[in-house]
Amino acid sequence: MAKQTKKQKSLAEKLGDNQKLYNVDEAIQLLKDLKTTKFDESLEVALNLGVDPRHADQMVRGMVTLPAGTGKTVKVAVFARGDKAEAALAAGADKVGAEDLMEDMLAGNLDYGRVIATPDMMGVVGRLGKTLGPKGLMPNPKLGTVTPNVEEAVKAAKGGQIEFRVEKAGIIHGGLGKLSFSNDQLKANFDAFVDAIVKAKPAGAKGKYLQKVALSSSMGPGLKIDVAQVHAG
Repeated sequence: MAKQTKKQKSLAEKLGDNQKLYNVDEAIQLLKDLKTTKFDESLEVALNLGVDPRHADQMVRGMVTLPAGTGKTVKVAVFARGDKAEAALAAGADKVGAEDLMEDMLAGNLDYGRVIATPDMMGVVGRLGKTLGPKGLMPNPKLGTVTPNVEEAVKAAKGGQIEFRVEKAGIIHGGLGKLSFSNDQLKANFDAFVDAIVKAKPAGAKGKYLQKVALSSSMGPGLKIDVAQVHAG
């Protein structure tokens, strides 16, 4: 284990009480101060929700655009023909096609962060259910990834739009950008993410919805956030 510097020791002392609740600004700054790696770590959020996603009326899923972006380059594939295919390419899609793209994906070429399709292409895309489904890449009208407006969907995917989905234990994880972002940018991304989760509160949620919130960096500790300061759950 690497020897701690004086700065790291003093910061470790600050973290002595692991039950402490932080406000968001304080947590962001502390995670930046604690950073010891050379690479640009991501800021990550975990929210514990009062839902049981095994029930359809308690599922939490959707899209949110992070105002400061994600700091990552998202590869986008689009199923479209003709004018729509040209519009998708013009908007910055990495790969556009129809049956040829389907065959390429069936062959194992799935290095994409988002797959978008026009409604008329779903007959082709449907054959990729077992391929794209497990990776969470299957185009979905509710998420805006099955749409006639492929140009807008590509720009959104490239411009900081991310998907969120609650896991079995009622937890949602999300990346909020890079630690190199300014504190204000990270806070704006945090606020946008939490607001989207709150707006997506399902009809079947019972009791307190937003139960716990924690912020961490890729290699850093998890800091508990004071939920009362975040949003009325």
